[in-house]
Amino acid sequence: MNKMGADSIPSFAVVGHPNKGKSSIVATLAEDDDIAVSAVPGTTRQSREFTLVVDGQPLYQLVDTPGFQRAGELLEWLQAQPGDAATRPQRVSDFVQQFAADPRFSDECQLLQPILAGCGILYVVDGTKPYGPEYEVEMEILRWTGQPRMALINMIGEGDFVAQWREALGQYFSIVRQFDAMYADFDTRIDLLNAFAELDEAGKPALQQAVSLLRTERERRLQRSAGVIAQLVAHGLTATQTTRLGELQSAQEPQAKLEARLKEDLASSELRARGRIEDLYRHFHLDRLSSGQDGGSAATMMNQDLFATESWQVFGLSRQQLVVTGALSGAVAGSGLDLVLGGASLMLGAGIGAALGGASAWFGAGELAKVRVLGQQLGGRVLEVGPVQDVNFPWVVLGRAWLHHRLIAERNHARRESMALDAQLATHQMDSVPKELRRRLQRCFVAIRKGDDAAQAEQRLAEAIAELLRTAPDTMHTTTP
Repeated sequence: MNKMGADSIPSFAVVGHPNKGKSSIVATLAEDDDIAVSAVPGTTRQSREFTLVVDGQPLYQLVDTPGFQRAGELLEWLQAQPGDAATRPQRVSDFVQQFAADPRFSDECQLLQPILAGCGILYVVDGTKPYGPEYEVEMEILRWTGQPRMALINMIGEGDFVAQWREALGQYFSIVRQFDAMYADFDTRIDLLNAFAELDEAGKPALQQAVSLLRTERERRLQRSAGVIAQLVAHGLTATQTTRLGELQSAQEPQAKLEARLKEDLASSELRARGRIEDLYRHFHLDRLSSGQDGGSAATMMNQDLFATESWQVFGLSRQQLVVTGALSGAVAGSGLDLVLGGASLMLGAGIGAALGGASAWFGAGELAKVRVLGQQLGGRVLEVGPVQDVNFPWVVLGRAWLHHRLIAERNHARRESMALDAQLATHQMDSVPKELRRRLQRCFVAIRKGDDAAQAEQRLAEAIAELLRTAPDTMHTTTP
């Protein structure tokens, strides 16, 4: 077991009464969604070590321990042994050596062994349940170990007895923090590590380095996510589907199939991008609600069809902001009919581009995609559908990706419920983006559509998206179905 010190990674033993959320705290701090989290007491029966590794470098270790079972008998044994305060840690060690093979004290020995090996102590209680004197026995035993220790008041249920707990815990622990394992954000987790660094001078440099590396990794994840989203948006702006037409074949029937294939391609691209971002944030087992699974109590907007009208209402720009942003400035040019090698241009839905008007350009999916019948120099014809021409389309794709990233970046690894979206999302989420940033994004969209230096345009888009990801979408809430 690594001891707290300048030459090793910090190690923490997470201890406490059974069923107080110890495993949840370990999962959150270790960013590990493989850790079993359960409301059933006694889920953790053996101490298990989990190391947070960033870019191949271990930052700190957490030990998930069983809960105290016979704390009273253990303390009685310790107090019955001769010695003074200076020998208390040795008496705890003597107990573990003597009773390690005794099944009666298996849990106590399991949780004390990593502490005796040098782990700092994170003592977990449930602040939604009343304080009781039985906890004093546990806290006294931990004080006997002599190790640096912090108390965490976890919030599991609906009650609020935090004031009681603070009063009692303050008598045994140098630092007492309220810490919600399910909903603590990144900054709260960093504050916890910084606070523990103040408890032990020997371990302080290693913890400070861990905090610095975590902040660097956080920014790296955001930058990589921005790149993934930029690729997604660029694909949406340029994706097409084609098929050969027979000599006398009408374009009407294969057109419908190509439209379906284009939609499927864009939806699949979005799912792949989401998976890559979830992997970046170490969410490997995330469950999502499918549309309608929640019976309508929560709007699972991100799981709806990309081309659903409701999705465009929530995630696209409003008509007013499309004008302000300049998204309509080139729409007229896009409305002309393309004549390629003698072929004809067909229009899908209400027309090509926003210049043809209609509510779909502002509030609906509109399904405005370019459709062309291309003559080939060697004979024959090719039907091409795409790319999507609606000026709001890239804003919808980006808005969905923006919200998804935020939910993933702030989601703790202890949470096991399906991810859903609160029904109170305002319409036109992208209207909240600062005007200058919107215009930068729009210029990138135009450049990518035109194919002007695509690599540079996509890089500029990624840089603008990174700036966007540093802010939170308005009225964003998560909910548990």
